[in-house]
Amino acid sequence: MIDLSTKYMGLNLKNPIIVGSSGLTNSVENIIEIEKNGAAAVVLKSIFEEQIKHEINKTVKQSDLNYAYPEAFDYISNYSEEHTFDKYLNLIKDCKKAVKIPIIASINCVSSSEWISYAKKIQDAGADAIELNIFILPSDLNNSSEFNEKVYFDIVNEIKRQLTIPIAVKTSSYFSGLAKMMLKLSWTGISGLVFFNRFFSPDIDIDKFEITNSNVFSRPDEISTSLRWVAILSDKLYCDVCASTGIHDGKAVVKQLLAGAKATQVASVLYKEGFRHIPVMLKEIEDWMTKHNFKNIEEFRGKMSYKKADNSAAYMRVQFMKYFAGIE
Repeated sequence: MIDLSTKYMGLNLKNPIIVGSSGLTNSVENIIEIEKNGAAAVVLKSIFEEQIKHEINKTVKQSDLNYAYPEAFDYISNYSEEHTFDKYLNLIKDCKKAVKIPIIASINCVSSSEWISYAKKIQDAGADAIELNIFILPSDLNNSSEFNEKVYFDIVNEIKRQLTIPIAVKTSSYFSGLAKMMLKLSWTGISGLVFFNRFFSPDIDIDKFEITNSNVFSRPDEISTSLRWVAILSDKLYCDVCASTGIHDGKAVVKQLLAGAKATQVASVLYKEGFRHIPVMLKEIEDWMTKHNFKNIEEFRGKMSYKKADNSAAYMRVQFMKYFAGIE
Protein backbone atom coordinates (compact mmCIF):
# COMPACT_ATOMS: atom_id res chain seq x y z
CA MET A 1 0.00 0.00 0.00
CA ILE A 2 1.22 3.47 -0.92
CA ASP A 3 1.01 5.98 1.95
CA LEU A 4 0.66 9.56 0.70
CA SER A 5 0.13 11.11 4.14
CA THR A 6 2.27 14.00 5.34
CA LYS A 7 2.30 16.47 8.22
CA TYR A 8 2.29 20.20 7.60
CA MET A 9 2.15 22.82 10.38
CA GLY A 10 1.21 20.03 12.78
CA LEU A 11 -1.83 19.15 10.64
CA ASN A 12 -2.15 15.53 9.57
CA LEU A 13 -2.80 15.54 5.82
CA LYS A 14 -3.87 12.48 3.85
CA ASN A 15 -1.67 13.61 0.94
CA PRO A 16 0.53 16.60 0.02
CA ILE A 17 -1.99 18.43 -2.20
CA ILE A 18 -3.61 21.57 -0.73
CA VAL A 19 -5.92 23.73 -2.82
CA GLY A 20 -4.52 27.23 -2.49
CA SER A 21 -6.35 30.46 -1.77
CA SER A 22 -8.32 31.53 -4.85
CA GLY A 23 -11.80 32.11 -6.17
CA LEU A 24 -12.16 28.32 -6.18
CA THR A 25 -12.13 28.28 -2.38
CA ASN A 26 -14.78 30.92 -1.79
CA SER A 27 -17.83 28.70 -1.31
CA VAL A 28 -18.86 25.69 0.74
CA GLU A 29 -20.09 23.93 -2.40
CA ASN A 30 -16.66 24.11 -4.03
CA ILE A 31 -14.87 22.99 -0.91
CA ILE A 32 -17.14 19.95 -0.65
CA GLU A 33 -16.17 19.06 -4.24
CA ILE A 34 -12.51 19.68 -3.45
CA GLU A 35 -12.69 17.19 -0.60
CA LYS A 36 -14.58 14.64 -2.73
CA ASN A 37 -11.83 14.80 -5.34
CA GLY A 38 -9.15 14.00 -2.80
CA ALA A 39 -7.40 17.23 -1.76
CA ALA A 40 -5.90 17.05 1.71
CA ALA A 41 -6.69 20.61 2.84
CA VAL A 42 -7.92 23.92 1.55
CA VAL A 43 -6.86 27.53 2.00
CA LEU A 44 -9.89 29.80 1.87
CA LYS A 45 -9.94 32.77 -0.49
CA SER A 46 -8.14 35.63 1.24
CA ILE A 47 -9.89 38.44 3.00
CA PHE A 48 -8.06 41.71 2.32
CA GLU A 49 -7.30 44.69 4.51
CA GLU A 50 -8.37 46.88 1.61
CA GLN A 51 -11.61 44.97 1.27
CA ILE A 52 -12.62 45.86 4.81
CA LYS A 53 -11.52 49.48 4.47
CA HIS A 54 -13.41 49.84 1.20
CA GLU A 55 -16.54 48.50 2.81
CA ILE A 56 -16.19 51.08 5.59
CA ASN A 57 -15.72 53.98 3.19
CA LYS A 58 -18.53 52.87 0.92
CA THR A 59 -21.02 52.65 3.78
CA VAL A 60 -19.98 55.97 5.25
CA LYS A 61 -20.41 57.75 1.91
CA GLN A 62 -23.97 56.48 1.71
CA SER A 63 -24.87 58.10 5.02
CA ASP A 64 -24.97 61.72 6.16
CA LEU A 65 -25.27 60.77 9.81
CA ASN A 66 -21.57 60.89 10.46
CA TYR A 67 -21.40 64.58 9.69
CA ALA A 68 -23.65 65.41 12.62
CA TYR A 69 -22.93 62.59 15.02
CA PRO A 70 -19.40 61.22 15.52
CA GLU A 71 -20.98 58.29 17.34
CA ALA A 72 -22.91 57.42 14.20
CA PHE A 73 -19.69 57.37 12.20
CA ASP A 74 -18.16 54.93 14.69
CA TYR A 75 -21.26 52.74 14.58
CA ILE A 76 -21.41 52.62 10.77
CA SER A 77 -17.68 51.89 10.53
CA ASN A 78 -17.89 49.09 13.05
CA TYR A 79 -20.98 47.62 11.41
CA SER A 80 -19.29 47.63 7.99
CA GLU A 81 -16.25 45.84 9.34
CA GLU A 82 -18.33 43.24 11.14
CA HIS A 83 -20.66 42.75 8.17
CA THR A 84 -17.79 41.93 5.82
CA PHE A 85 -15.96 39.84 8.35
CA ASP A 86 -19.07 37.95 9.45
CA LYS A 87 -19.39 36.53 5.94
CA TYR A 88 -15.88 35.16 6.22
CA LEU A 89 -16.48 33.72 9.67
CA ASN A 90 -19.67 32.05 8.44
CA LEU A 91 -17.75 30.53 5.54
CA ILE A 92 -15.28 29.01 8.00
CA LYS A 93 -18.06 27.68 10.24
CA ASP A 94 -20.04 26.24 7.34
CA CYS A 95 -16.96 24.58 5.86
CA LYS A 96 -16.06 22.98 9.18
CA LYS A 97 -19.56 21.48 9.34
CA ALA A 98 -19.49 20.28 5.73
CA VAL A 99 -16.04 18.70 5.36
CA LYS A 100 -13.41 16.88 7.40
CA ILE A 101 -10.26 18.19 5.75
CA PRO A 102 -8.38 21.04 7.47
CA ILE A 103 -9.65 24.54 6.70
CA ILE A 104 -6.90 27.17 6.56
CA ALA A 105 -8.05 30.79 6.66
CA SER A 106 -6.14 33.39 4.67
CA ILE A 107 -5.55 37.07 5.31
CA ASN A 108 -3.91 39.24 2.67
CA CYS A 109 -2.23 41.96 4.67
CA VAL A 110 0.30 44.75 4.38
CA SER A 111 0.29 46.19 7.90
CA SER A 112 -0.13 45.33 11.56
CA SER A 113 -3.18 47.57 11.91
CA GLU A 114 -6.73 47.02 13.11
CA TRP A 115 -7.33 43.83 11.15
CA ILE A 116 -5.23 41.87 13.63
CA SER A 117 -8.03 42.10 16.19
CA TYR A 118 -10.07 39.89 13.86
CA ALA A 119 -7.62 37.01 13.92
CA LYS A 120 -8.93 35.65 17.21
CA LYS A 121 -12.44 35.51 15.71
CA ILE A 122 -11.12 33.41 12.85
CA GLN A 123 -9.64 30.99 15.36
CA ASP A 124 -12.88 30.93 17.34
CA ALA A 125 -14.84 30.22 14.16
CA GLY A 126 -12.98 26.93 13.87
CA ALA A 127 -10.16 27.54 11.37
CA ASP A 128 -7.46 24.91 11.72
CA ALA A 129 -4.72 27.37 10.80
CA ILE A 130 -4.14 30.83 9.34
CA GLU A 131 -2.05 31.74 6.32
CA LEU A 132 -0.81 35.32 6.22
CA ASN A 133 -0.33 36.34 2.61
CA ILE A 134 2.12 39.21 2.88
CA PHE A 135 3.66 41.05 -0.04
CA ILE A 136 5.11 44.53 0.12
CA LEU A 137 6.65 45.67 -3.16
CA PRO A 138 9.94 47.39 -2.24
CA SER A 139 9.22 50.32 -4.55
CA ASP A 140 9.27 53.27 -2.15
CA LEU A 141 12.61 55.04 -2.52
CA ASN A 142 12.28 56.43 0.99
CA ASN A 143 12.03 53.04 2.67
CA SER A 144 15.06 50.92 3.43
CA SER A 145 15.05 47.14 3.15
CA GLU A 146 15.12 46.99 6.95
CA PHE A 147 11.99 49.12 7.12
CA ASN A 148 10.13 46.88 4.66
CA GLU A 149 11.20 43.72 6.42
CA LYS A 150 10.15 45.05 9.80
CA VAL A 151 6.54 45.15 8.60
CA TYR A 152 6.58 41.36 8.19
CA PHE A 153 7.82 40.82 11.71
CA ASP A 154 5.36 43.33 13.16
CA ILE A 155 2.47 41.45 11.55
CA VAL A 156 3.70 38.01 12.59
CA ASN A 157 4.49 39.00 16.17
CA GLU A 158 1.13 40.69 16.72
CA ILE A 159 -0.75 37.70 15.26
CA LYS A 160 1.21 35.23 17.34
CA ARG A 161 0.30 37.09 20.52
CA GLN A 162 -3.38 36.42 19.86
CA LEU A 163 -3.55 32.92 18.40
CA THR A 164 -2.82 29.35 19.38
CA ILE A 165 -3.58 27.72 16.01
CA PRO A 166 -0.74 27.23 13.50
CA ILE A 167 0.36 30.26 11.48
CA ALA A 168 1.91 30.17 8.02
CA VAL A 169 3.39 33.08 6.10
CA LYS A 170 3.04 33.10 2.34
CA THR A 171 5.67 35.44 1.01
CA SER A 172 7.41 36.48 -2.18
CA SER A 173 11.02 36.20 -3.28
CA TYR A 174 11.44 40.01 -3.39
CA PHE A 175 14.16 40.27 -0.76
CA SER A 176 17.80 41.20 -1.22
CA GLY A 177 18.69 38.61 1.40
CA LEU A 178 15.94 36.03 0.87
CA ALA A 179 17.63 33.16 2.72
CA LYS A 180 18.33 35.21 5.84
CA MET A 181 14.84 36.73 5.79
CA MET A 182 13.17 33.32 5.62
CA LEU A 183 15.41 32.05 8.42
CA LYS A 184 14.51 35.01 10.62
CA LEU A 185 10.81 34.51 9.93
CA SER A 186 11.15 30.85 10.92
CA TRP A 187 12.69 31.99 14.22
CA THR A 188 9.46 33.82 15.14
CA GLY A 189 7.72 30.54 15.93
CA ILE A 190 5.46 30.36 12.89
CA SER A 191 4.57 26.85 11.77
CA GLY A 192 5.05 27.21 8.03
CA LEU A 193 6.40 29.25 5.14
CA VAL A 194 4.81 29.09 1.68
CA PHE A 195 7.10 29.68 -1.31
CA PHE A 196 5.81 31.84 -3.04
CA ASN A 197 2.71 33.99 -3.41
CA ARG A 198 1.43 35.04 -6.81
CA PHE A 199 0.51 38.64 -7.32
CA PHE A 200 -0.90 41.13 -9.78
CA SER A 201 1.30 41.45 -12.87
CA PRO A 202 0.62 44.70 -14.73
CA ASP A 203 0.36 44.97 -18.48
CA ILE A 204 -0.67 47.85 -20.74
CA ASP A 205 -3.42 47.83 -23.35
CA ILE A 206 -1.79 50.07 -25.97
CA ASP A 207 -5.09 50.78 -27.75
CA LYS A 208 -7.31 51.51 -24.75
CA PHE A 209 -4.50 53.10 -22.72
CA GLU A 210 -5.43 50.99 -19.72
CA ILE A 211 -3.46 49.02 -17.18
CA THR A 212 -4.50 45.40 -17.30
CA ASN A 213 -3.49 42.16 -15.61
CA SER A 214 -1.27 39.64 -17.37
CA ASN A 215 -0.40 36.03 -16.58
CA VAL A 216 -3.33 35.49 -14.25
CA PHE A 217 -2.59 31.76 -14.08
CA SER A 218 0.78 30.20 -13.41
CA ARG A 219 2.63 28.13 -16.00
CA PRO A 220 4.35 24.79 -15.33
CA ASP A 221 7.78 26.32 -16.01
CA GLU A 222 7.29 28.78 -13.14
CA ILE A 223 8.00 25.98 -10.69
CA SER A 224 11.74 26.63 -10.97
CA THR A 225 11.81 29.63 -8.60
CA SER A 226 10.06 27.94 -5.69
CA LEU A 227 11.84 24.64 -6.39
CA ARG A 228 15.24 26.33 -6.07
CA TRP A 229 14.43 27.94 -2.72
CA VAL A 230 12.60 24.95 -1.26
CA ALA A 231 15.69 22.86 -2.02
CA ILE A 232 18.10 25.44 -0.58
CA LEU A 233 16.19 26.30 2.58
CA SER A 234 14.02 23.33 3.58
CA ASP A 235 16.79 21.80 5.70
CA LYS A 236 17.75 25.09 7.31
CA LEU A 237 14.47 26.58 8.53
CA TYR A 238 12.76 26.12 11.89
CA CYS A 239 9.32 25.58 10.36
CA ASP A 240 7.71 23.55 7.60
CA VAL A 241 7.92 24.60 3.95
CA CYS A 242 5.01 24.43 1.52
CA ALA A 243 5.59 24.94 -2.22
CA SER A 244 3.35 26.99 -4.49
CA THR A 245 3.21 28.32 -8.09
CA GLY A 246 3.79 26.27 -11.23
CA ILE A 247 2.55 22.99 -9.76
CA HIS A 248 0.33 21.55 -12.49
CA ASP A 249 0.73 17.78 -12.24
CA GLY A 250 1.79 14.95 -9.96
CA LYS A 251 5.37 15.07 -11.19
CA ALA A 252 5.66 18.68 -10.05
CA VAL A 253 4.43 17.65 -6.60
CA VAL A 254 7.08 14.92 -6.49
CA LYS A 255 9.78 17.43 -7.42
CA GLN A 256 8.85 19.73 -4.57
CA LEU A 257 8.75 16.83 -2.11
CA LEU A 258 12.17 15.69 -3.29
CA ALA A 259 13.40 19.25 -2.71
CA GLY A 260 12.12 19.08 0.87
CA ALA A 261 8.60 20.53 0.89
CA LYS A 262 6.10 19.11 3.37
CA ALA A 263 3.12 19.95 1.13
CA THR A 264 2.19 21.78 -2.07
CA GLN A 265 -0.51 24.24 -3.08
CA VAL A 266 -2.34 24.15 -6.41
CA ALA A 267 -4.86 26.52 -7.97
CA SER A 268 -4.17 27.58 -11.57
CA VAL A 269 -4.34 24.06 -12.97
CA LEU A 270 -7.71 23.52 -11.30
CA TYR A 271 -9.11 26.56 -13.10
CA LYS A 272 -7.99 24.95 -16.36
CA GLU A 273 -8.74 21.29 -15.69
CA GLY A 274 -11.32 21.33 -12.90
CA PHE A 275 -11.29 19.57 -9.54
CA ARG A 276 -11.23 16.20 -11.34
CA HIS A 277 -7.53 16.87 -11.96
CA ILE A 278 -6.72 16.31 -8.28
CA PRO A 279 -7.13 12.49 -8.39
CA VAL A 280 -5.13 12.47 -11.64
CA MET A 281 -2.25 14.18 -9.83
CA LEU A 282 -2.51 11.80 -6.88
CA LYS A 283 -2.40 8.81 -9.22
CA GLU A 284 0.75 10.20 -10.86
CA ILE A 285 2.41 10.49 -7.45
CA GLU A 286 1.41 6.93 -6.53
CA ASP A 287 2.65 5.55 -9.85
CA TRP A 288 6.01 7.29 -9.44
CA MET A 289 6.38 5.99 -5.88
CA THR A 290 5.52 2.45 -7.02
CA LYS A 291 8.05 2.68 -9.84
CA HIS A 292 10.81 3.67 -7.42
CA ASN A 293 9.73 1.36 -4.58
CA PHE A 294 8.78 4.07 -2.10
CA LYS A 295 6.04 3.16 0.35
CA ASN A 296 5.65 6.56 1.99
CA ILE A 297 6.64 10.17 1.37
CA GLU A 298 9.18 10.38 4.17
CA GLU A 299 11.31 7.77 2.40
CA PHE A 300 12.15 10.28 -0.32
CA ARG A 301 11.21 13.73 0.98
CA GLY A 302 14.26 15.99 0.83
CA LYS A 303 16.31 13.43 -1.09
CA MET A 304 17.20 16.12 -3.63
CA SER A 305 17.50 19.07 -1.26
CA TYR A 306 20.61 21.25 -1.27
CA LYS A 307 22.28 19.19 1.45
CA LYS A 308 21.63 15.85 -0.19
CA ALA A 309 21.76 16.46 -3.95
CA ASP A 310 24.88 15.21 -5.76
CA ASN A 311 25.07 18.47 -7.71
CA SER A 312 23.90 20.94 -5.10
CA ALA A 313 25.76 23.76 -6.86
CA ALA A 314 23.06 23.65 -9.53
CA TYR A 315 20.66 25.24 -7.05
CA MET A 316 23.10 28.00 -6.18
CA ARG A 317 24.42 28.97 -9.59
CA VAL A 318 22.17 31.33 -11.52
CA GLN A 319 24.38 31.98 -14.54
CA PHE A 320 25.56 28.59 -15.76
CA MET A 321 27.88 28.31 -18.72
CA LYS A 322 26.13 27.76 -22.02
CA TYR A 323 27.50 24.28 -22.56
CA PHE A 324 25.96 23.11 -19.29
CA ALA A 325 22.50 23.91 -20.59
CA GLY A 326 23.31 22.52 -24.02
CA ILE A 327 22.58 25.85 -25.72
CA GLU A 328 24.99 27.55 -28.12
